[in-house]
Amino acid sequence: MQEKIKHYSAEINAFEPKNAEELENFRIQFLGRKGILNELFEIFKALPGEEKKTAGKIMNEFKVLIEQKIELYKEKFESVSENAIADFDFTLPGDSSELGARHPVSLVLKQINDIFTRIGFTIVKGPQIEDDKHNFTALNFPLDHPARDMQDTFFIQKDDNDPTQDWALRTHTSSVQVRLMENNQPPLRSIMPGRVFRNEAISARSHCIFHQVEGLYVDENVSFADLKQTLYYFVQELFGKGTEVRFRPSYFPFTEPSAEMDIQCKNCGGSGCNICKYSGWVEILGCGMVDPNVLENCGIDSKKYTGFAFGIGIERLAMNKYKIKDIRMFFENDMRLLKQFKSEI
Repeated sequence: MQEKIKHYSAEINAFEPKNAEELENFRIQFLGRKGILNELFEIFKALPGEEKKTAGKIMNEFKVLIEQKIELYKEKFESVSENAIADFDFTLPGDSSELGARHPVSLVLKQINDIFTRIGFTIVKGPQIEDDKHNFTALNFPLDHPARDMQDTFFIQKDDNDPTQDWALRTHTSSVQVRLMENNQPPLRSIMPGRVFRNEAISARSHCIFHQVEGLYVDENVSFADLKQTLYYFVQELFGKGTEVRFRPSYFPFTEPSAEMDIQCKNCGGSGCNICKYSGWVEILGCGMVDPNVLENCGIDSKKYTGFAFGIGIERLAMNKYKIKDIRMFFENDMRLLKQFKSEI
């Protein structure tokens, strides 16, 4: 044992660590739970009683040698670290982190939510995967409606013999309106923002994924005039006073009468461009009075209550508000576009 200690002592005396990591490895090697010192103590325990007194003294001296070496270099490395801090110029400018920006679609969605909540609408959300009942049947879509075809809808599960078993990525957030009316009685006044999916060709004007905000107001004596004034208020708040608006008759299975609402194209000021198809007008939403069949399908008395509904395409609004000519830009994460919206965080 004494020969081993002599050999290790020479090794310790010659040891000159270059950094704190080497010193820590040295400490573990000699003082760790499975280190050399513990191995020597195991040998020490087996020595005859008359040898333990001399061996114990040598062991203590060996342990002190290790600890002194560790303490010496520990102080040295700590001193170097303190000097490095003392030499640092704290007046130097720091490395700033670049601020992010909200996506233009998120900005417009927040503005829409703020406008409608100011006039008493609550925000309701629902699932993005819907069954046939909530996505089609309860909204008065006939079984042969084109929207049920594979070319228009992303079906998760399709049963040609029993459409009630179909499941699909929702094609509109009107499905959330159905869920709201099923579980609540009027008065109801809510908007339903969310992502929707349609099996459409991707172009500058349309995408297979986009965002909608649906609105629903059901109560006694709700009229088409209430619908028009609500939407006039919305457009003036979002695009500014004096924004020109027009309503055109249209058809939707879940509203009657139905209309589409256009605003004068903000991109060209009404002179004509690719966004407005050179008409000077851009359709921003569909709307109408809730069909009595939809109210009855959801357990609401259509003889007592009336209501209006509308659906707004958020990307279409963002394109007009920020004069973006291609809807695909919203999905490409091009930093050159996104950095322009830092000022609107």
